Amino acid sequence: MFGRRQAPQGRYYGGTGDPYSRRGRGAGTGRFKLFLIIGLGMAGFQAFKYFTNTQVNPVTGETQRVQWTMDEEIALGLQSAPKMAQQHGGYHPDERAQQLLKSVGEKLANTPTARKSQYPYNFYLLRDDKAVNAFALPGGQTFITAALFSRLNTEDQLAGVMGHELGHVIERHGAERMARSGFIQGLVQSVMIGAGGDYSAGQIASVIGNYQSMKYGREQELESDEWGVRLMMEAGYDPEELITVMDILAEASGGSRVPEFQSTHPDPGNRKERIKEAIKKYRDMGIGR
Repeated sequence: MFGRRQAPQGRYYGGTGDPYSRRGRGAGTGRFKLFLIIGLGMAGFQAFKYFTNTQVNPVTGETQRVQWTMDEEIALGLQSAPKMAQQHGGYHPDERAQQLLKSVGEKLANTPTARKSQYPYNFYLLRDDKAVNAFALPGGQTFITAALFSRLNTEDQLAGVMGHELGHVIERHGAERMARSGFIQGLVQSVMIGAGGDYSAGQIASVIGNYQSMKYGREQELESDEWGVRLMMEAGYDPEELITVMDILAEASGGSRVPEFQSTHPDPGNRKERIKEAIKKYRDMGIGR
């Protein structure tokens, strides 16, 4: 039962299982062509879906490649907020600090620019005293950790951090990144299928895709800095304090920064120069004090 069965005489070297036979080579080539056709078809579908699924941003007027409606973004953000808070130790128990954050956030959210976005912004202080971070979910749910909050010295600095995060929401960066990520993942799968399951080809495509997403993220951070400046000025805050926030972030890193080209966040020093340019731009436009 466990022994090797002897192949019938004359059939072993011409059988369909022989990869070196003419028939075996033909079957392998046909299979490869089939995978290639399927892979190309899937890649074409992913490209069509990504490049034709667009919406106009109500604030910027730009046409963006996004897959969610604004209502879907809001619903996703509201649903994800409690889980996100749980990952950072839950909501901070200091009600006074929570009220300060809410007050600053609402001033920014009630500026003429932020109101155009029509998102229901909410602001949360998280318990996490280790990760120096702030972030916003699609749809307006905005967070800051205790580790970053405790490092800020003025209300204007807090406004700078929150203004930056509102910039991500206004620009719909979350929806853009999800659409782009889905497109890249679809292409990677198409490459793997087209290569007949060649995972080395898929891994190469994945590395390229991740690099493209990383570059895209840095530009989004710079865009949000500029929006932060504008919202601060419209709300009556001092935009120079956002420059100070960059110094706080640099200090929090302990001097061990990752080179800019390897990071999704631009170098704080480079961000400071762009912030200064934005301040001058909006002052020349007569915005703020």
